[in-house]
Amino acid sequence: MTHPTTLARPAPPEPGDRAVRPSRPSRSSRAARSLPSAAITALGVFAAARLAGLLVLAGTAWATGRHPVALLARSWDSNWYLGIAAHGYGRTLYFHPTVIHSDLAFFPLYPALVRAVTTLTPLTGGSAGLLVSWTAAAAAACGVYAIGARLHGRAVGTALVLLWGLLPHSVVLSMAYTEPVLTAFAAWSLYAVLDGRWLWAGSLAALAGLARPNGFAVAAAVLVAAAHEICRSRGKVSHRVWTGAALAPVGWTGYVLWVGHREGDWLRGYFQVQRLWGSRFDLGKGSLHLVKRLLLHGDRFVFPMTMVIVAAAVLLYLLLIADRAPLPLLVHSGILLLIAVGGSGFFESKPRFLLPAFPLLLPLARALVRTARARPWHATLVVGALAGLSFVYGAYLVVIAHTPL
Repeated sequence: MTHPTTLARPAPPEPGDRAVRPSRPSRSSRAARSLPSAAITALGVFAAARLAGLLVLAGTAWATGRHPVALLARSWDSNWYLGIAAHGYGRTLYFHPTVIHSDLAFFPLYPALVRAVTTLTPLTGGSAGLLVSWTAAAAAACGVYAIGARLHGRAVGTALVLLWGLLPHSVVLSMAYTEPVLTAFAAWSLYAVLDGRWLWAGSLAALAGLARPNGFAVAAAVLVAAAHEICRSRGKVSHRVWTGAALAPVGWTGYVLWVGHREGDWLRGYFQVQRLWGSRFDLGKGSLHLVKRLLLHGDRFVFPMTMVIVAAAVLLYLLLIADRAPLPLLVHSGILLLIAVGGSGFFESKPRFLLPAFPLLLPLARALVRTARARPWHATLVVGALAGLSFVYGAYLVVIAHTPL
């Protein structure tokens, strides 16, 4: 498979749209003039989906005598991030000589944003965390829409946002977690690459690298796209390409080296912290062992569901390749999928790790739009089924499962 360019051409006008005058190949500014209003519509669709999911979660929480806001703001990793925001780094829990949980495993951007909100407003840590996450989720939804609309038109962009908001683990997008922040920077960085805005792409990728350990997938996408562009042009490119490529890995690399310095080993310190949490990359050996145990002996509902979601993600990536998606999207999604499949530890969290891999949903979004135009009721039933699964499973994960997200 070859990619003539890393820059994606704007989608042709949809049926019923007014003709769009030709634009310069490296910019989609004229074609994107309708983006704000259409993006607001897509954002409204996303907000409606997540609000409905929150209402189901709230009803489930109240029925079990628990408070929904407390569950959303202070569940699992949220407590670690809010602790860093309030007190800085330095918390370590010792369970066993080979099981030591240090807060250095958590990247700094999200707690820094929470700290800024609590400093500038009267909000408490949990409320500030939710505000940051919900704002980032909205920004991410706009970025997801922008990419879908640029590649395949506004209808596909809206469908892409809707499907992203109805993923089985989309409840995480409403919690005090880092996936909305990472996805927001990832989506707009990838959009900047497709639009040829390399300085923006590199800067946003650097921020994505400060959000989560798998945030380096965004930097990798920018670097590969820049390398492709340089090779295609035989080195005759703007300095912005080189600068954007240089900026992209700064955030992730900087934090990893800082943790290494604190741990007394610049190159291996951060990865040792992760190993003591039980997280490591072993080419899927640990995951295969767990899958074998599940198949032979069975286990809680969350684990088989995780197997199905990860298997579906692999299939969707193959479809994304078959659709000849732009190279940056393939690299970004491919690395996130590789980390999820090949990483060991916290098996039940793998679907959450795949939330920023929204390009995997592009083939489904295109199919949904085709179905909606040919058989609207069929598309309605599909969306309704996905919504039911997302809302019920999300409430189950947060309120009932007692399984780390």
